[in-house]
Amino acid sequence: LCNCSAAGSASECNGTTGQCRCLRGYAGLRCESCAEGFYPERSSQRCRPCGCSPAGSSSARCDDSGKCQCKVGVTDLKCDRCSDGYYRFNETTCEPCQCNNHSKTCDSLTGTCLHCQENTEGNHCELCKEGFYSSTHPAHACRRCPCSTVASTGTCRIQPGETAPRCDKCKTGYTGPNCNRCDNGYYNSDSICVRCKCNGNVDPARSPSVCKPDSGECIGCLYHTAGFHCEECEDGYVRDPEGTNCTKKEATLGPETREFTTSAPNASKATSFSTAVLNSTLSPTTIQTIFPMSSSDNSTSAFADVSWTQFNIIILTVIIIVVVLLMGFVGAVYMYREYQNRKLNAPFWTIELKEDNISFSSYHDSIPNADVSGLLEDDGNEVTPNGQLTLTTPMHNYKA
Repeated sequence: LCNCSAAGSASECNGTTGQCRCLRGYAGLRCESCAEGFYPERSSQRCRPCGCSPAGSSSARCDDSGKCQCKVGVTDLKCDRCSDGYYRFNETTCEPCQCNNHSKTCDSLTGTCLHCQENTEGNHCELCKEGFYSSTHPAHACRRCPCSTVASTGTCRIQPGETAPRCDKCKTGYTGPNCNRCDNGYYNSDSICVRCKCNGNVDPARSPSVCKPDSGECIGCLYHTAGFHCEECEDGYVRDPEGTNCTKKEATLGPETREFTTSAPNASKATSFSTAVLNSTLSPTTIQTIFPMSSSDNSTSAFADVSWTQFNIIILTVIIIVVVLLMGFVGAVYMYREYQNRKLNAPFWTIELKEDNISFSSYHDSIPNADVSGLLEDDGNEVTPNGQLTLTTPMHNYKA
């Protein structure tokens, strides 16, 4: 008997050798096993073809589960797909991904790198992400740019021949390689560059840095202005009625004599004038006609300016002197009148000389209501032998 496998043979065999005639995919004397390139199906024990990819497998054989033996870089059950890190399945094998060691996977068809690491991007992870720059240090492929997004675009790059990066573009008001300094016309206010506030009284063409970059104090105030923000008028100038421009104060001339010095832009030396030739009644317009003044010239003036404080001190001194003189005059008048009153109030006698005898006439006293009756009694008066008149009172003894 042939004893051929019912599943793998045609139930016929060679009468001499006993070899059964096997169906496709079966092998053996009795066609009881699977041929090369086939594997037994577990459910039915029939031989199924392996189906291994000729380009991706190393042989046509497969194991009992139907898995083929794949080449390097090829995977899957039939070896028909590139494994991770490889792409472009072709007739020979899969090519490794070109990701500059920043990714382990790429698209199996195009080779585009997936999931780039270490702040890289690009088809092959060859570029740095936005806000990072390519470092020459091998341990740090892409490092973060030293550029703030507040002061710049946040991107930077290393120029040829340099070792430090430069920010690509600074925002308005910032400057420097890293956009960390305030530009001309701006100052640092709480780590933010703010435009200088000089009320339009500075000239950027004359001094690009119109204010100090650390404090904001204005530099080079024009148009006779002064102050931290050029908001005030300098000494000797006041706001005009519109409150916009600073104009020179009108000079008021006093009676005292002073010496003023005027100078012209093209003059070689100063010319002195005495205020004695000026009348205090001259109007400011007349004075300005005699001594031309320029409101835009800070260094030269028609008269020597006297500050407002000095003027107040002079006025106060004059007032004090006048008060002291008045008080002295009043005191002198008072003392003189007292002296006159004392002189008039002194008592005196009137003596009449009649021929050979002397008679006492009267007693005068300017004191009102004075009682002099006791002085005029006859018994109080005696005539001495030598012709002298003697006045005797309880308190006084007068001889004439």
